[in-house]
Amino acid sequence: MNREEFLQSDVLVVGGGPAGLAAAVTAAENGCQVTLVDDNPGLGGQIWRGENTKPAAEAGFWVERLRARNVQVLSGVRVVHQPAPSTLLVEGVNGSCRLRYRNLILATGARERFLPFPGWTLPNVMGAGGLQALVKSGLPIAGTRVVIAGTGPLLVAVAAYLRRHGAEIPMICEQAGWNALARFGISLLAERRKVAQALALRSELKGVRFTAACWPVEAHGQGKLEAVTIAGRGKEQRIACDYLACGFHLVPNVELAILVGCRIRHGFVEVDIRQRTSVPNVYCAGEPTAIGGVETSVIEGCIAGLAASGSQESPRKFSAAHRGASRFSKNLERAFALRPALRKLPRPETIVCRCEDIRFAKLQQYGSWREAKLQSRCGMGPCQGRICGPAAEFLFQWRPDSVRPPIFPTTFSSLAGPAGGPVADPLAVTGGQS
Repeated sequence: MNREEFLQSDVLVVGGGPAGLAAAVTAAENGCQVTLVDDNPGLGGQIWRGENTKPAAEAGFWVERLRARNVQVLSGVRVVHQPAPSTLLVEGVNGSCRLRYRNLILATGARERFLPFPGWTLPNVMGAGGLQALVKSGLPIAGTRVVIAGTGPLLVAVAAYLRRHGAEIPMICEQAGWNALARFGISLLAERRKVAQALALRSELKGVRFTAACWPVEAHGQGKLEAVTIAGRGKEQRIACDYLACGFHLVPNVELAILVGCRIRHGFVEVDIRQRTSVPNVYCAGEPTAIGGVETSVIEGCIAGLAASGSQESPRKFSAAHRGASRFSKNLERAFALRPALRKLPRPETIVCRCEDIRFAKLQQYGSWREAKLQSRCGMGPCQGRICGPAAEFLFQWRPDSVRPPIFPTTFSSLAGPAGGPVADPLAVTGGQS
């Protein structure tokens, strides 16, 4: 492949989770040449990680349809830049290539929100979803004590998964209050599938202590985690544990959407009923449009795939399901809103930006995210503000003001483009079709 060549697609899908898989399959089944890009080595995203090889699993259903349509899959690569209109630069371990498209579907998912508190940087303190992903990848968890803390339905799902794999769960700590949880539970009564899922999780977690209106205030240990102090209702208790799985709900991955010019509203990508963004020929589906779970993501992926393929089929057949999913998303946001008391978790010496070792007291000197970046380099390390950015937004009520390329760390040779050296064959980068 010479340096002037590009990989061309009718529809380019970024993200291999539920929304991305549904979008790619739908577009391909409507006759489009589709390329799907994902930064994980296998398809399924964070929620379906490791499950696409199980024939009975929902992930397997979509992956088999994807393979049947001969969709070009580029795994283990990241989109780092938009060097030209309708062109994205991707990079993998073996090099980079440029992907041109007629229509782009962004299905970039979400990530956990972390809030800093004393000891949160100790080894074995990690995100709830992050620990689950490690166990799915082979981390032995049997016989260990894992405290689950933070907020959101993910905590309960992770607790059940870890318990199935032999972990002892001494406590699940949810920062939302019982009243908020009760209202959320009542809102689920009209959705049989979610009620069935909730009852199944409750059965799996029988005997596990679940406490509302409580949260971690300090992790303790010499060299690694040994215990965590939990606070709630004016009391504190210290719990011995091997792992603290802690996540404060989810934040959408909107960096690429911002880079290509999509309008953002209340932190999410703004779309219409056909999942079209404010940028012509760019669509968005799944968690970047609202945190709503797997069902919402699949529905929106199907709608985006139809629209991007130019299908005249109306998205109305998804309307009822989409309305229900939207209600669920709004109820989710209300129920698990972060309480203001969590802003008092960091001490002056608590690290907020782990990449650049920036502490809470230093950030208190600044009045905006931009000023903090310019004066302290907060958010300018390898994670590019993905960890400290949402934390600072909550702690100081700052708003990120821009996204600049590259959106992930990359090499100078990749950014230099065709004139800077040969562009790698994308099949060599990723191993071809999944």
